[in-house]
Amino acid sequence: MRPIVRLLSTLLGLAFAAAGALLALEVGWHWWRPGSGPLLVPWPRWQAALAALGWDAYTVRVAAVVVAVAGLVLLLCALAAKSRAVRLTDPADDVSVSTSPRSLARLVGLVVRAQDNVAGASVTASARRVRVRATSRLETEGELRPRLLETVATLLDDVPLARRPKVSVVVDSPKDRR
Repeated sequence: MRPIVRLLSTLLGLAFAAAGALLALEVGWHWWRPGSGPLLVPWPRWQAALAALGWDAYTVRVAAVVVAVAGLVLLLCALAAKSRAVRLTDPADDVSVSTSPRSLARLVGLVVRAQDNVAGASVTASARRVRVRATSRLETEGELRPRLLETVATLLDDVPLARRPKVSVVVDSPKDRR
C-alpha cells in the first residue's frame, strides 16, 4: 500500500506545483500588462461562470461529493499504509526498538549464504514471515532444507524479536531435477 500512497502524494504534489506555477504566471502577466487578457488560463470567464453559481447548484453539490470521496480515499490509503517495521523486544520502559524488514532479510541472508553448499540465496522478510530461497549445486532440498531451517531458527532465537516470524525455506538444486 505504501507505493500507492507515495504515487498519490507525488501526483498531488506535482499538480499543486503546476497550479502554483500557473497562478504565479497569470499574476505576473496581469501585473505587467493589466489591460491585456489572461496568459494561459481563461480565469475571467471562469470567474464570471462561478459568480453565477449558487451554493445549492447541482454542479457545486457534485463537486463537493467528488472532493469528499477523494479525501476519503486518500484518508483510507494513508491509514492502510501502516509501518512495516519489525518490532524488537523493548530494552526498558518507554523505549521501543524496531528494525526494517530489509535489515532482517540481510541478516538472515548473510547467515544462509555462509552455510556449506549454498551457492546463493534470496531472502524476504516481514514482521510475520521470513522466506528463504536458496540454491545449491551439491545437495538436494531434502538434505539442505532442514539444516537451513535450523540455522535460521537459531538466528531468530538470538535476535530479540518481539514476535517470532514464520520461516519458510525453499532450496533449488539441480540434483532434485534428475
